[in-house]
Amino acid sequence: MLDSNVEGVEQSVSTGSLPGWEQVDSLVVASHTRNRACQDGAVADYIPVLAQADPELFGVCVVEVDGGVHLAGDADVEFSIQSISKAFVYALVCEEFGHAAVADLVGVNNTGLAFNSVIAIELNDGHPMNPMVNAGALATTALMPGATPDEQWNAIRKGLSAFAGRELELDQEVYRSEAATNTRNRAIARLLESYGRINRDPLEAVDVYTKQCSLRVSARDLAIMGATLADGGVNPVTGQSVVSAEVCRDTLAILAANGLYERSGEWLFEIGLPGKSGVSGGLLTVSPGKAGIGAFSPRLDPAGNSVRGQQATAYLSRVLGLNIFASQAYAPSERSTNVH
Repeated sequence: MLDSNVEGVEQSVSTGSLPGWEQVDSLVVASHTRNRACQDGAVADYIPVLAQADPELFGVCVVEVDGGVHLAGDADVEFSIQSISKAFVYALVCEEFGHAAVADLVGVNNTGLAFNSVIAIELNDGHPMNPMVNAGALATTALMPGATPDEQWNAIRKGLSAFAGRELELDQEVYRSEAATNTRNRAIARLLESYGRINRDPLEAVDVYTKQCSLRVSARDLAIMGATLADGGVNPVTGQSVVSAEVCRDTLAILAANGLYERSGEWLFEIGLPGKSGVSGGLLTVSPGKAGIGAFSPRLDPAGNSVRGQQATAYLSRVLGLNIFASQAYAPSERSTNVH
């Protein structure tokens, strides 16, 4: 695997700036107004408690790297973080063990298959492939420091709370509902154990993972967490350094390649930003050096991604100039005449 951490070489970054405060504020409201009437998609029901979600809820939030917060709609309504937690647990594990070790054990490549695929594990000789699918997420959670599952869980909750800038709480109802129906994750963990990819009790790892997915967040929280990744690991609201800039880079690369599962290529093509979805309707997007975007709407597309959240984020990506692949040609007067 290529190693981008070249010792002795000073690294530069490519960032930019957002429009003025009032313009960002009005565009966040516009992203909500334009999409709130959409009725496409359906609420997730494979976890019983998620089927009870109000399908009309819809919130959008943008948090700038200077700490500025822009809200629209139900941005402070709480929901379970679900798979979005994978990104931040991965960041915490990378902070502990480093770039190469975690990449070797968990992997970075897209499976091209569903998030809970067992076939992907078997096709790759037991390798989880990446931390955004359930196999990789379970292997990542099992790596969290702690002598006991309780210690690991406390480390995860503390770490994700630092990203959010407030103490996050466990949703006991969601946890109980998921714990009663997570048989597939238990099977995946047992399979990973057979390949030597989990060195702890696999069922305990599943329980810790289930708890991390059951933490309560809001669209505002997701935007702050995203802005922390956008700001080199410093929470722009609290000023706390949570992880290193190098860990943020690794995490965002993983999200760009794998954050929306088998739709990741389509998402990157259309939106042009690292992102991560959750089946409760949450959607996290990060514009490096600029901002984090959090969206919440429980109606999902067939791949499990928030429909209105995607539409609002697509709008913001375009009007705020966030797409990391977008460029404009220099005007003729700006081009150098020194052609070699």
